[in-house]
Amino acid sequence: MIEQNLIKLFEHSFKNNWELPAYTNYYRQVTLTYGDSAKQIAKLHLLFEQANIKPGDKIALIGRNTPNWTITYVAVVTYGAVIVPILQDFNANDVHHIVNHSDSVLLFCSDKIWDKLDEDKMEKLMAVISLNDFTCMYQNEENTMQSMLTNLNDEFAARYPNGYGPDDIQYTERDNSELAMISYTSGTTGFSKGVMLTANSLAGNITYGIKTKLLERGNRVLNFLPLAHAYGMAFDFLTATCCGAHIYLLNKIPSPKVLIKAFGEIKPNVIFTVPLILEKLYRKQIQPKITKKGMRFALHVPILDDTIYGKINKTLTQAFGNEFKEIIIGGAPLNREVEMFLHRIGFRYTVGYGMTECGPLISHSFCKDFVPTSAGKVLDTMEVRIESTDPENIPGEILVRGENVMSGYYKNVEATQQTFTEDGWMRTGDMGTLDANGNIFIKGRSKTMILSANGQNIYPEEIEAKLNNLPFVMESLVIDKDGKLYGLVYPDYEAVDAAGINTTELEAAMEDNRKELNSQVAAYEGLTKIILHPNEFEKTPKKSIKRFLYNNLLV
Repeated sequence: MIEQNLIKLFEHSFKNNWELPAYTNYYRQVTLTYGDSAKQIAKLHLLFEQANIKPGDKIALIGRNTPNWTITYVAVVTYGAVIVPILQDFNANDVHHIVNHSDSVLLFCSDKIWDKLDEDKMEKLMAVISLNDFTCMYQNEENTMQSMLTNLNDEFAARYPNGYGPDDIQYTERDNSELAMISYTSGTTGFSKGVMLTANSLAGNITYGIKTKLLERGNRVLNFLPLAHAYGMAFDFLTATCCGAHIYLLNKIPSPKVLIKAFGEIKPNVIFTVPLILEKLYRKQIQPKITKKGMRFALHVPILDDTIYGKINKTLTQAFGNEFKEIIIGGAPLNREVEMFLHRIGFRYTVGYGMTECGPLISHSFCKDFVPTSAGKVLDTMEVRIESTDPENIPGEILVRGENVMSGYYKNVEATQQTFTEDGWMRTGDMGTLDANGNIFIKGRSKTMILSANGQNIYPEEIEAKLNNLPFVMESLVIDKDGKLYGLVYPDYEAVDAAGINTTELEAAMEDNRKELNSQVAAYEGLTKIILHPNEFEKTPKKSIKRFLYNNLLV
């Protein structure tokens, strides 16, 4: 039977996988075993004890994905304190706000980020500890953190005179109902609230990954998603750690070129990614080949098309290391055209659905059972309800309840009450349908849905998916202005330069795109005009566009 208690999940893994590699800094080629990591966790426990950190105290954590980041997270949770992971992309004001709002008493921070912060704006902190080398970067006047860190190795040796081994691992007893993490994430519709996740929510995601053998002992995992975000954290890190996998931390901007090199070297057994990675590969490497005249003809010949698709599948599979069970796509909607192509060639992919408030998983199906265009099947430990008169055919807001659901928003009773119905269902803010087999189909966000003059529901994400597949379009946003739809387009300047066209010709190409798009959508979904946007749209860490920044652009 798989252990259900979050802290015991960690305890068992570090005991039973002592000799196995745990965390590798990919670029520095430095690897820590589970035993190495357990020793460092024990030192941090000793430090917390000396600093009089109490169970339930909040400890904030911000920095790049490194072994020290993962060790700090585990040390905080297994001590019984509450971890507050902060996305490294947040600006200084946001970091100050999160540290203060969460009531954090300690901050673990990378040196580069600390240079941009102001300790005077975080008055509740007793100290700031470097994620680079676990030295003290700041302590308040009443604290002796620097002295405690200086003497920590000697204190540790005195505590464990015979050395520290697997039998010495004995973490605190703490019930799964207790708060384990407060997660502040940057959303597409504005700055989000502090999501309170109990140990039960985190354990629910972890045990799902272990029970289903999504990840197994000795598996290789390449982590390139931000660990402070629920998706990357839950599976690249938490599940992987608790089952004894080997986690390679990329610690670099995950460009396709960088990723393909790493995939080829590491050959991960399962890959967790966001749609942007696959969509870029499709547009840059696959789409140009299959749209050539000779190739288009060959793909219409039944015998030839299977051969060609098989070769493309093999090439794409090799690009991801060739040894993965499946690629799990989450965090944002996958472009429909890209998905249909992946399905046609027999690529091993699946799409899951979740949100930070569920730590994050709501639905997932393994690729052999996956229904294309869905977001997987609702987990056995979760329930989904669609607010619609016909949930299978008419989209409505997706409501969820179950093991993984948050306990509420930290110090925000009003927002918590607005999010939950009177009978205990949590509103996701997503619109979708649910088939008879429990597969979820996402249509878009309820906040972004546009009501046409004729009362039709318009989901801008669906229009954008079509627009993004047209020539010279890198990404787009559909905006409603006075009852008319406009498309903001950030051009694919690499393709523009390759075609040798000027600004006037690009605008003409966009008008052709508008006409082509309008021929593909319903009359009420047609665009009045396409407007070129000079810069890439600002995005959240999971690579969704921050729509709220552009809603009033045409005013």
